[in-house]
Amino acid sequence: MKVLQINKYFYLKGGAETVFFNTIQLLEQHGHTVAPFCLKDKKNRPSPYESYFVPYPELSESGLWDKARYITSFVYNRTAARQLDRLLRDERPDIAHIHLLFNSLSVSILPVLKKHRIPVVMTVHDYRLICPAYLFTDGKGAVCERCRTGHYYNCLVNQCSKGRFLNSLMLTADSYFRKYVISPTDYIDRFIFVSRFASDKHIEFSAKYAEKATVLSNFTSLQQTGISAKDNYLLYIGRISEEKGIPALMAAMRLCPDVHLKIVGTGPLLESLKSQSPRNVEFTGFKSGDDLYGYIRRARFVVVPSEWYENNPMSVIESMTLGTPVIGSRIGGIPELIEEGVSGYLFEPRQVEQLRETIVKALSMPGEAYASMCREAQSFATDNFGREAYYQKLMSLYNNVIHNHNA
Repeated sequence: MKVLQINKYFYLKGGAETVFFNTIQLLEQHGHTVAPFCLKDKKNRPSPYESYFVPYPELSESGLWDKARYITSFVYNRTAARQLDRLLRDERPDIAHIHLLFNSLSVSILPVLKKHRIPVVMTVHDYRLICPAYLFTDGKGAVCERCRTGHYYNCLVNQCSKGRFLNSLMLTADSYFRKYVISPTDYIDRFIFVSRFASDKHIEFSAKYAEKATVLSNFTSLQQTGISAKDNYLLYIGRISEEKGIPALMAAMRLCPDVHLKIVGTGPLLESLKSQSPRNVEFTGFKSGDDLYGYIRRARFVVVPSEWYENNPMSVIESMTLGTPVIGSRIGGIPELIEEGVSGYLFEPRQVEQLRETIVKALSMPGEAYASMCREAQSFATDNFGREAYYQKLMSLYNNVIHNHNA
């Protein structure tokens, strides 16, 4: 089978890219041909399909002039449509699998796929299909569902994109374009939701998702080994940004001066937090591969303090696979992954004192109880995030979509 894998980035930027590259590797290891379609970027991995990639700036790192200049292609990228049309004529894939396409490739590629009669599935990594700012948070970081009725102007009124007017205007325009001109639900055959929470939330907003929804958790390519000896530290891995709950975690650490926390990652809050962090917090910078996994294996617990509707975080999946239990916020899809007191602990997001109490309770566990929790976490990962089980389910989905599309 020849599979077109579509994603904004062709380098490892976040959880969506981890899933994207894991899926490519999994398909190729089973003998399938994979053609990626992404943006051009100097950070990209090498690819024989690079000539088809789309030139487009990273607008989150661009100034006001560039954002204003690219607002039309932000909504409808004609270059992306032309490049994809050329790739489809040359390669003729059996199916297209979309990951991230907004803010860059745009919905312009959907009519092209339809013209070439390519079946399409989409892994839904965030909430951009129903929330303009994709996080379900407003400009002040509070959970927000004001756009539930399709009144996307709320994103602009509340400046939901990091409190910035132009960013929020572009996201609002994009949402209305998708509502009235090119709606993904009219072009995509199947939506893969990686948590039950995300699936239910989309169906709440629009019944159109109900008949096209499949829940399939992310998987990891990590090989399970025995549970490593633990060092005496907590670990946060991921993007250092407001919605991830890092400020609340830092506040909790000030209340736990004898507990050591390592923060692995980078993001917009990195420098400001480093300048005011307590002495028991260490910033390691970005890590990947065996270096990152070493930090996870040796941690007592990984902490996931998110304050947005977290979907199916790879930080939880990878940690449990490596035998490290998780302390996570009771929000979004996180509670689906953690059994309280068995494979980890849950706490209410933003509740600093409750997070402190949870950390103290977790670190006070007797040795055998903690060892049992490590085993339970790894056992849950084995049953739910295995690569071969995922492959069988994914191929069943692909074949079903191809059959129904061509019927």
